[in-house]
Amino acid sequence: MHSGRRVEIFPGAGPVLAAAAWFAMMQARPQPAYATMRPSIESFFDPVTGTASHLVYDAAGGHAAAIDTVLDYDPKAGRSATRSADLILDFLRAHSLQLDWILETHAHADHLSAADYLRRRTGARIAIGARICQVQGVFKQLFNLEAQFAVDGSQFDVLLDDGQQFDIGHLTMTVLFVPGHTPADIAYRIDDAVFIGDTLFMPDVGTARCDFPGGNAQALYRSIQKLLALPSATRLFLCHDYPPPGRAACLQTTVAEQRAANIHVHDGVSEADFIAMRQNRDAGLAMPVLLLPAVQVNIRAGAWPPAESNGIRYLKIPLNSL
Repeated sequence: MHSGRRVEIFPGAGPVLAAAAWFAMMQARPQPAYATMRPSIESFFDPVTGTASHLVYDAAGGHAAAIDTVLDYDPKAGRSATRSADLILDFLRAHSLQLDWILETHAHADHLSAADYLRRRTGARIAIGARICQVQGVFKQLFNLEAQFAVDGSQFDVLLDDGQQFDIGHLTMTVLFVPGHTPADIAYRIDDAVFIGDTLFMPDVGTARCDFPGGNAQALYRSIQKLLALPSATRLFLCHDYPPPGRAACLQTTVAEQRAANIHVHDGVSEADFIAMRQNRDAGLAMPVLLLPAVQVNIRAGAWPPAESNGIRYLKIPLNSL
C-alpha cells in the first residue's frame, strides 16, 4: 500500500489540469483485454446513518476503490471517530489491496465522508462529479466560508464527467451522470454492477429526496429511467438503506426488482406522477440530522475547515436560513 504521501504525477500542475492530463494519457492507451473482468465487492453498513460503503477490487493482492465512505461523527459532542473507515483499512490490509481511488457519488448531506482520512492513510485519489463546483458555490455562500475556499473542485484530486472511464487495476469503471437528488450526482458502472448513490433505495423504501439546493424531481426521474434501462440482471449497489421494521438492511438490488416493485417508480409510473409524489413527500420531510456538519466537510473532500486562531476547528450553524 502507499505510504500516505500523495504522489505528483504531473509536477507543478494544478489538480484539475493534472487530472485532465492524466485522463488524456489514460484514454490514449490501448484498452486492456481484461477490461470486462468481473469485480469483487465488499460492502460495509453504518447503522447510525444508514449508509452503505462499498470496496471494489480486482483480486486479492491487487487494486481497489472505496465508494461513499463514512467518517463517524457525534453531533451532540462535536467529536469524530474513524471506526467505519478503519474497517475498510483492515480489509485492505487483510487482502493485501492497494487503494487507488476514493470515489464520491455526490456531496452527502446525511453523513460525513472519510475521504480525506483515507487519502492521508493510503495516498489514494479522491474523485467526484465535475458539477461539485456548483454545489460548492451554493454552500460557500450559505455558510459564509472563508474567502480562500475555492469553488473549483480543487479540494478533490479528479473531477469526473459523464461517460469517462478509469482503471482500478484490471477493472475499468465508467461514470454515469445521474442528477436529481443534487445537480452533481454521479453513479459508477463496472461490468454488471452499478453504484447508484442517492437515486434509488430498496423497492420498499423508494427514491431519494430532491429538495436540497439544485435538486430536481424531473431530473431524478430521468436519471432513474437511465438506470432502469440497463439489463434486468444488473446489480444496483445502494448508498443508503432505511429498512422498515422486521427487515434487515439490504445494500444491493437489481434493475428487475426495482422495475417490478419500487413503491415510487415501478414500471407504469409516469414522470408527472413521480414529480407530484416526490414534491409532496419532500415538503413533509425533516432535514437530515447531520446536514449542516456533513455538507461543510464533504464539499472539502472530507477535510475539516481550517483551524482558527485558537487552534480549534469550527462548523457553522446558519440560523433561520434553511
